[in-house]
Amino acid sequence: MKKLKRNQNQNGFTLIELLVVIAIIGLLASVVLLALNSARAKSRDAKRLADIRQLTTALELYYNDFNGYPVNGAAGLASTVLASALVPTYVGALPLAPTPAEPVCTGSGTSQIANNSYIYGVSTGTTYTLSFCLGATTGGFGPSTHTASPAGIQ
Repeated sequence: MKKLKRNQNQNGFTLIELLVVIAIIGLLASVVLLALNSARAKSRDAKRLADIRQLTTALELYYNDFNGYPVNGAAGLASTVLASALVPTYVGALPLAPTPAEPVCTGSGTSQIANNSYIYGVSTGTTYTLSFCLGATTGGFGPSTHTASPAGIQ
């Protein structure tokens, strides 16, 4: 019987080399995921700011037509107060705050803002407040609760 000779010049990877490559790929993947989470948080804040600007524009259009803002008597969730007044004439669909809520917003303001909602308040029809929370500095506004009114966003 003939013995098979092993070819000493076989090319391949050792176990150590494979483990090093897998570790490097895992490290790169975790760095990418961290960067992606940061981008998601920034996009949620940008959406919140865009939603508020859309709502203030719709409220101004409503004011021009009715010589006043929708009156609810007390502050409440914007989705319940403004839906019948603004949809579909002034805005196609009422914007809702993106989820999840930012950690900086969970302990500030009213309980609804802490739960990541837009809060609309008006009592006389001549002015309104629209409260919301940003998780990070966005569009020149810091990470905290802000209020939009006919005078602008503070």
